[in-house]
Amino acid sequence: MQYLYLRDLNRAEGNGNLEDFYAIRSLSPSARRFCAELVKGILTHSAEIDESIQKYAVNYELHRIAAVDRNILRMAIYEMLHCTDIPPVVSINEAIEIAKKYSAEDSGKFVNGVLDRIRTSLPRDARKPEAAR
Repeated sequence: MQYLYLRDLNRAEGNGNLEDFYAIRSLSPSARRFCAELVKGILTHSAEIDESIQKYAVNYELHRIAAVDRNILRMAIYEMLHCTDIPPVVSINEAIEIAKKYSAEDSGKFVNGVLDRIRTSLPRDARKPEAAR
């Protein structure tokens, strides 16, 4: 989320420089791999993800949503739509916790509301990974 936030505020194109971010954050090799996969997926599907935010964040324009919340939503939506090994409720719960820690007082509720609307539209079980079916 922190890299996406930094990239969003700087209006960076492409992946930006993940290596610089890794140096600042002192990420382990496994965390670097996870981060790189997540960032690549989010950037690859950014139009679809942002369209979902626009559709389900009723009465909010994308650019008017707080940058932290916007990027938390992007992460969770990517996981919900494209990481079928992660149950959607896990992605939602993690997003809510991140919002509570890094954003405004009511951000957890806002993030939960948007993601829950998306969850109800998914064609899969929200509590089980796809592989478990």
